[in-house]
Order: sequence, then C-alpha cells, then structure tokens
Amino acid sequence: MENTNIEKKYNVWIVILSVAIPLVVALLFKVKLKDFGFDVKPLSFLPPIYATINGITAVLLVSAVIAVKNGNRVLHERLMKSAIACSVAFLGMYVAYHMTAEATPYGGTGLMRGIYFFILVSHIVLSIGIIPLVLVTYVRALAQRFDRHKKIAKIAFPLWLYVAVTGVIVYLMISPYYVN
Repeated sequence: MENTNIEKKYNVWIVILSVAIPLVVALLFKVKLKDFGFDVKPLSFLPPIYATINGITAVLLVSAVIAVKNGNRVLHERLMKSAIACSVAFLGMYVAYHMTAEATPYGGTGLMRGIYFFILVSHIVLSIGIIPLVLVTYVRALAQRFDRHKKIAKIAFPLWLYVAVTGVIVYLMISPYYVN
C-alpha cells in the first residue's frame, strides 16, 4: 500500500478517536458504578499510580527525542510506542478511578488556587488536543513519511510533554485533599 494511502486509511480513525475519546471520558466521568447497584469501593490507590505513569510518559518522551536526535530510530520507535501505551494505561485508570470515586475539590486558597486551576484547565484542554496530534504523528511514522512526521512531532512533543508533566503537578497539588 502506498504511503499516502496508509495516511488516508487511518484519517477516519484519527477523527473518530479524537472525538470519541474525550466524549467517552466525559460521559464516564459522570457515571458512578454505585448508581447501577454495584457495591464498589473507590479505587483510591489509582491516583498515585496514574500520576507516576504520567511521569514515566514524560521521561519516555524526552528519551525518545534524544534517541532520534542521536540517530537511533529503532529505540525512538520503541520509546514512543511505550509512551502511547502509558497514556492509554493512564486513561483507563483515570476513568476507573472516577467511576468509583467522587470528584475531589481542591482545598487550596489564594494564589495557589488560581495556579492550580490554570494548570488543571490547560492540562485538560491540551490533553484533548494532543490526541489527534499524537495519532497523526504516529500514522505519519507508520507511513514512513518522516518529513511530515517530523513537522507535526515538533508541535506534538512539547504539548504532550506539558500534558504529562502537568498531570503529575495536578496530582501533587490535589493529593492532600483526597479522602480515602
């Protein structure tokens, strides 16, 4: 299959996933298993795990950029696939936690409250926007369209890194207010 055909083949899936993932997460965020008769305890052990996964994702992303700059395309590919896997694992755990637990309000005040909400909102908005960027970047690599891959990767990388790092920051800022 010609490389441009590979990109075209996946474009529909990129659009579907870029719309479906945020919508499903938003819907599932509102769904509580207890409302359906399930007697489940909040999965309170998950937030530090998925925050750690965000941190690992950040390390993988930086390592992948270093690998490709050093000419190690195979290592770069493996690290990027691992970063994608970490993001998928994060998403699953995040949804599972929020389906079993009530939202935790941020308890800080003053300037810290403003900083927290700025980081949180920018993290959420960019986490939605990064989905199509990562998918397009990945498909361009699959299609071996490395010139086009590199152009979008220059945009996707810093945004994805920001989302991963701010995920850890949001967790550290809200963790004192979690109820077990």
